[in-house]
Amino acid sequence: MKILLVRLSAIGDVLFATPLIDALRRAHPDAEIHWLVQPECAPLIECHPGLDGVLVWPRRDWLALWRARRFTALAREVVAFRRRLRGHRFDLVLDLQGLMKSGLLAWLSGAPQRIGLGSREGSRWLMTRTIPRGGDERQIGSEYRHLAEALGLPSEDFAMALHLAPADAAFAETRIREHGLDAGYAVLCAFTTRPQKHWFEPRWAELADRLTGDLGLPAVLLGGPGDRAAAERIRAAACSKPVSLVGETSLREAAAVIARARLLIGVDTGLGHMGIALRRPSLLLLGSTRPYLDTGRPDARVLYHPLACSPCRRDPICEGRFTCMRLIEVEACLAAACDLLGRDAG
Repeated sequence: MKILLVRLSAIGDVLFATPLIDALRRAHPDAEIHWLVQPECAPLIECHPGLDGVLVWPRRDWLALWRARRFTALAREVVAFRRRLRGHRFDLVLDLQGLMKSGLLAWLSGAPQRIGLGSREGSRWLMTRTIPRGGDERQIGSEYRHLAEALGLPSEDFAMALHLAPADAAFAETRIREHGLDAGYAVLCAFTTRPQKHWFEPRWAELADRLTGDLGLPAVLLGGPGDRAAAERIRAAACSKPVSLVGETSLREAAAVIARARLLIGVDTGLGHMGIALRRPSLLLLGSTRPYLDTGRPDARVLYHPLACSPCRRDPICEGRFTCMRLIEVEACLAAACDLLGRDAG
């Protein structure tokens, strides 16, 4: 049996879906399992031992051809990609994203069975079967656990997994030595895509100082190239001058730094969810979004203050006050961190 999983993006969502690899492998030990993903998320699954292959959808290349109105060249690329997909002769495709773009790619595969999870935007017409999204939304990865149960796959020990390459671990080891972090450190994942998901820069600076002063854990900032300016503002405001690796790591290199951390504190961002996947003590600060409250692990928890408008997701009505995030105090973060680490502050 040849199976294709389609979850193109984003970092957190790809991580949430990884338990399906092991569920499928346990149900079909001899199956050939592949995953179709966008280039920026491919590193998350490239080292997974349960996968036989990772297929990359060149989304940006296709968009560039479309915007340049090079429609003939785009058509050639689509046909070539379709030929590549069909060459695998997949028996089953699971569209985990449920959008038109993912549904179209599932359909292009030519698989006789195409099952869509919560298919919308018309993609249900490209599936042979659809399964509504479900599960306990408070639980991490609930919709994918629900899909596993609907398909009769084993759903016990349904946990995220992130596998790294030796080079990633070597990168982390080098950075730890360079910055004198051998005695332990805390990772701060402060940056994400939407302002309503952010905590506040002065509080990150204060938290970095408290982690260093009260717990003896210097802070390390992680993020992408676009987060450098915000990281520098946090460093400038913090007396402890946290280490910034923002914009200096690949995705898996950042994961390797997280894997060596004593503690991770982050907002709803892909790097933040990595702490749980890598089984590190983790504290998530959530407000406008609430991907889960039950992390599935005793050493990971969520700070969340629900309001009448929560979760607003992409449509905040607070006119930039972001009250749900403002209610999360530095003292509460420090107390939760101490609890996760099994120690007292000071």
